[in-house]
Amino acid sequence: MLRAKLARTGTRKAKGKMMPTLTVGQTDQFVERGYLRGLEVFSSSEMDGLRDGYHTLCGLLEPDEGPGAIREWHMASRWLYGVCSAPALLDIVEGLLGQNFYMWGSQFFAKSPHSSTTVAWHQDGYYWPLEPLHESVTAWLAFEDVDEANGAMQVIPSSHRAGLLQHRKHISESVLTLELQDGTFSAEDAVSLNLASGQASFHHDSIVHGSPANASDRERVGLTVRYSRANVRCDLSRAPQFRAYPLRGQDMGTNPVGEIPGIPFARLSPEMHIRSLDEDGER
Repeated sequence: MLRAKLARTGTRKAKGKMMPTLTVGQTDQFVERGYLRGLEVFSSSEMDGLRDGYHTLCGLLEPDEGPGAIREWHMASRWLYGVCSAPALLDIVEGLLGQNFYMWGSQFFAKSPHSSTTVAWHQDGYYWPLEPLHESVTAWLAFEDVDEANGAMQVIPSSHRAGLLQHRKHISESVLTLELQDGTFSAEDAVSLNLASGQASFHHDSIVHGSPANASDRERVGLTVRYSRANVRCDLSRAPQFRAYPLRGQDMGTNPVGEIPGIPFARLSPEMHIRSLDEDGER
């Protein structure tokens, strides 16, 4: 069933013919292991421009805000909406979700050199008021090279196949307030999703993942973008700010559709952030 839901190969045109974006081996890996890594999305010259755009957005932050506050700003910034809807990203997502899907979430995750900030082991699907599960994918686009030294994301291969696991409240250096309970997985199985700038990884909504602190002299910056199949519905009583941006195929009318912004660089009011279940005390 997972294969039918998450392994429809996307296509692109090459010399007038429709060519697959992902190989059968790549779609098989996603189904079996829950992630892909190292996929080229933007060239080095394109990344120079994207980093300039990122710094422009950072210039709109309040003094007490960090890059993590650039959250769902695709609703306000035409530039960021353009990054999230780049054809190179969408072609890969289509290969994983099929022809009908929408984009709904985005957030920058940055760790300054020698930052103690971590992301605790968790599953995205545990935080989101979306149904059904197993039909959403997150892209993680590297704005700088990321590896074990500067806190690259780590995943537990095939952990998505167990469904949602129990999380618990915790207080730590993590940016999250929930983490997986001890004994629900083995951290010894972790794989680091090392990426060069301009590459992206893609992970299943139920895969166990997290990231360590940045122990290096280098900055770590990545953009996460969330995509779901067109039939996935948000519980608006829990997240009334939710807006779907249909990007491929047909919109099934399951969610309010967002308006594409017209201003190149603009910030979104924090009240419009799509709140997760832990933020509303639902978990």
